[in-house]
Amino acid sequence: MRIRIGTRGSALALWQADHVAARLRDAHPGLEVERIIFTTRGDHILDRPLAEIGGKGLFTKELEVALDEGGIDLAVHSLKDMPVALPPGLTLGAIPVRADVRDCLVVRAGESPDDAQTIGTASLRRTCLARRRWPKAEVTSIRGNVPTRVGRVHDEGDRRMDLVILAAAGLARLEILKQRDDIELYPLNPETWVPAVGQGALAVECREGDARVRELLAPLHHADTAACVTAERAFLRAVEGDCRVPVGAYATFDRGTLRLRAAIGHPETGGLVETVKLGTDAETLGHPAAEAVLAAGGRELLASLRA
Repeated sequence: MRIRIGTRGSALALWQADHVAARLRDAHPGLEVERIIFTTRGDHILDRPLAEIGGKGLFTKELEVALDEGGIDLAVHSLKDMPVALPPGLTLGAIPVRADVRDCLVVRAGESPDDAQTIGTASLRRTCLARRRWPKAEVTSIRGNVPTRVGRVHDEGDRRMDLVILAAAGLARLEILKQRDDIELYPLNPETWVPAVGQGALAVECREGDARVRELLAPLHHADTAACVTAERAFLRAVEGDCRVPVGAYATFDRGTLRLRAAIGHPETGGLVETVKLGTDAETLGHPAAEAVLAAGGRELLASLRA
């Protein structure tokens, strides 16, 4: 039996695809797995912030077209890169167990994040949170793969940053600290620095009607992770969030109860509206969280961003 996995070509995307391939082989001995690499529009355009060029679908569309047309059997994504609405006929066949949900500060070895004057990030959510923590620092939009952005703390001239902010999961998957000894990492508490929706989780997308692939993917699915990210994505959907709006959400699941921390921010002012909600149904929990955030000032904040 053979299956074709579609992936982007970055080191992190290849790691993720290979991880899913290994899990599939473990679950189905003898399964042949072929990896097919795609370049997405988001990979091509690196000189502008994501919010200016179309948002989350920039990293998924080419793979989804190939999936829909039968060129691949499944696509592996970072869940945080995926829009909440999938194309007709496609579904998430598996959400494996989640890795580290936290953001992480990267600085030059021997230096303190507290002293940062220049900060680089590709995310409006991180921009908002950085402006809250370092109100006098210059926060700059930076693009590129994980190693490139890590390297910005040692670049020369205007490209050099005192600090960059990245997902801890990506740094761990690429074993960045084994590659370089000239940086230090400072993970951030998700209770005080709310992560992106779906951060640390992978999404394996397939055709809705492909029973063979869905059966192969079933052992990879982690129900608790799926419940958490479903609640987070429900909040994102309820506030109509996208890459133009700083939205964060972080859910945990314990003994049948979900706890969802959710927030909307403003990238220019650092303003942030947060709430915490408890519930048992992942799909509906995002709605009261959205209502609470919007009622507490989030509605006016969103209006100012979309004006």
